[in-house]
Amino acid sequence: MLMRSEPFTEVNRLAQQLFGGPATGTWSHPTAMPADAYRNGDEFVIVFDLPGVERDSIDIDIERNVLTVRAERRPVNLGENVQATLTERPLGVFSRQMFLGDALDTDRIEATYHNGVLALRIPIAERAKPRKISIGGDAVGEQKVLAG
Repeated sequence: MLMRSEPFTEVNRLAQQLFGGPATGTWSHPTAMPADAYRNGDEFVIVFDLPGVERDSIDIDIERNVLTVRAERRPVNLGENVQATLTERPLGVFSRQMFLGDALDTDRIEATYHNGVLALRIPIAERAKPRKISIGGDAVGEQKVLAG
């Protein structure tokens, strides 16, 4: 169902853990977001971890079976006299693209966001669901053709 994901997601995640972001705690380029994908009956589910992201900063687009999720984690306003002593949580834009297979009905995607987890539910297209094929014709008549 999921054709492929960004090939360098794990490399990017490791580099961020090793080298961190700029000293201000913001990112100058889109950062990947962790995701899980699985089939649940007649739907395909993709969940993204977006802790600390406001619902209104999430943007979901689909174009030609390419799913793009972008979100922004903004700094918390703590007041004018606050001095940070530790800033490990990345801020800025997070982005993820996934290529979806033709077996999914991308016209009927549903999205929910709860406790920092974005869940996308994509129905399996009717044409991709397993179905029974009936056999037509007369078995006796077909034997005559083969014997004749």
